[in-house]
Amino acid sequence: MEELGIGSRVRHSQYGDGVVVNVKSNSYTITFISEGRKEVSREHNLLEVVEAIEPPDDMISNADMERTLISILRRWTEIPEHVSLGAKWTGGKMILQPGDTKVQSKEIPIDAFFHKIVMLRDRLRVMEQRINSHDKLSDEDKVNMQQYITRIYGSLTTFNVLFKFPHDQFVGDKGKD
Repeated sequence: MEELGIGSRVRHSQYGDGVVVNVKSNSYTITFISEGRKEVSREHNLLEVVEAIEPPDDMISNADMERTLISILRRWTEIPEHVSLGAKWTGGKMILQPGDTKVQSKEIPIDAFFHKIVMLRDRLRVMEQRINSHDKLSDEDKVNMQQYITRIYGSLTTFNVLFKFPHDQFVGDKGKD
């Protein structure tokens, strides 16, 4: 979907006609004629654009400022971000069934498993940042270690099915194109 500015007229399949009144990094605030004010995610193509208003080119939007600040905080702190589990997995469980029938199966809540996957991803990101800012590693060493981390991300793409939003998922070599 194109970038919409404040004042853009849109149509939502559930909420009807509305006008964009605020633009955020991951959502639009839209005032709908019949439903009032609603937050609508920019990730999903739920909006039909009736009349687009271009965001100003010469000013930084609140969404751009928010994205920039989030990027800086992620780069220079170890504060974990909130990552959403896909709705279809909420409350679910993962069952590990051993091949040996004498061994009991194990059930793990998917929420707990997902939390560990997100922690792993966050720790990999911190390791990447520390490698890239390390003053005693050569550029060649940094590139080699970065390539290895990218391959680790690629190995973890199996778990992308658990993430609610694609921008939170693991990306390996193939996704870098």
